[in-house]
Amino acid sequence: MEIGVLGLKEKLRKLVDAIADGGEGCEEVETYDEVARLVLEIKGLKFGAVRNGEGVGCDFEKKEGGPVKVPEHFLCPLSSELMRDPVVLSSGQTYDRRFIQEWLSSGNRTCPKTQQVLSNITLTPNYLVRSMISNWCTKNGVSLSPPSNTDLDLVTGNDRSTFTSLLDNISSPASPISEKRQAVKDLRLLTKRNKSFRAVIGEKPGAISQFLSVLSVPGLKDNPEVLEDTVTTILNLSIHDSNKKILGEHAEVVPILIMGLKSGAMETRSNSAAALFSLSALDSNKEIIGGLCAIKYLIDLLEDGTLEAQKDAAAAIFSLCMVRENRGRAVRNGIVDVALKNIKNETLLDELLAILALLCSDQEAAEKLKENGVLCLLKIARENPGKRNKENAVVVLFSICMYDRKMLRVVGEDEKLNGTMAWLALNGTSRAQRKAAGILEKIKRTKPKTPYSC
Repeated sequence: MEIGVLGLKEKLRKLVDAIADGGEGCEEVETYDEVARLVLEIKGLKFGAVRNGEGVGCDFEKKEGGPVKVPEHFLCPLSSELMRDPVVLSSGQTYDRRFIQEWLSSGNRTCPKTQQVLSNITLTPNYLVRSMISNWCTKNGVSLSPPSNTDLDLVTGNDRSTFTSLLDNISSPASPISEKRQAVKDLRLLTKRNKSFRAVIGEKPGAISQFLSVLSVPGLKDNPEVLEDTVTTILNLSIHDSNKKILGEHAEVVPILIMGLKSGAMETRSNSAAALFSLSALDSNKEIIGGLCAIKYLIDLLEDGTLEAQKDAAAAIFSLCMVRENRGRAVRNGIVDVALKNIKNETLLDELLAILALLCSDQEAAEKLKENGVLCLLKIARENPGKRNKENAVVVLFSICMYDRKMLRVVGEDEKLNGTMAWLALNGTSRAQRKAAGILEKIKRTKPKTPYSC
């Protein structure tokens, strides 16, 4: 057998030399095919990978006619799909660039096939295999799209098959409850670990409904762990930009996230808030989320959640309030009081001052702020080391002073003692300077005139 391998290797070497030299009588397509056949035959003699000289590959659709068998050495070991941009690792193994790059970007430093530790992570184009694939495609009438960097292009046939199988387990009446439960867990894990897996849902219009059907299964619909897994999977899926619209507009998604906010465990509530923040990247979703009363439950989480959950809630509230209609909803549901309470406790100062600066142009918000917020905001403007926090504090104070002359006098009295506005008018951010100067001008105009004396 060893003589056979050596003989084939010698023949292969001569063919490669002929390709490199462009020798006479070397018909390109036939020569590449012969190289491919010899590589397979050598692998077969050494590892039993070939039977009767034919490659074990996957089916691939022709432009016209039925599927053809793809030679195994044209398939990426990671994706089991035809390689578009073959590259060689330092281990000597060839992979499709987009899949091996994803492998390396995830922190792996071994060859997936041999488990050999890589001496470097340089990817060298395999021009020979690329030419062989190109000529095989031409000969067999196979259309091969150019390489792409999109997440969807990283989705493998195995990903699609796994995704479909999990959805079938979740939605099939014949599946035992234990299988449905495990399928939801697996889906949560896969959508967390594999960003390309998140793209698959966009290919199947009914996939979201299939997935969410788990919450209507007796024995699972009231299970808090199932709710947590469902909410967290929605969060994972929402990270993929192409999914934000289809998730936000699906009739069940936002109500399920609100249910997670209302009745879930703390991690479920936090992940629900994070998912709403992710979906709110689209203005159309901001309107949907606000219209379904999610803001009320986000404010509840901001009031009683853990620090991490409060951060998620604050981020979602700020994003939603970029749409004017949601600002009134936030004010009516108590955001001002909850924000001031946390600010006085020095919790989430950055986030909550930014929210108040966004809301303070609303007269109702300004009315609520003047009752409990002025002295606290003056202290922040005077003592807080953060320029952005000083800026947001003076923005809110400016709005309060525009609505209420009494509060303007309070700020004026503080200015006599501390000179905070004068300092900010010179040293603050450009926005802080404008607002502080505006307050000083207002104070100047409202000073009582000194009567003339004889």
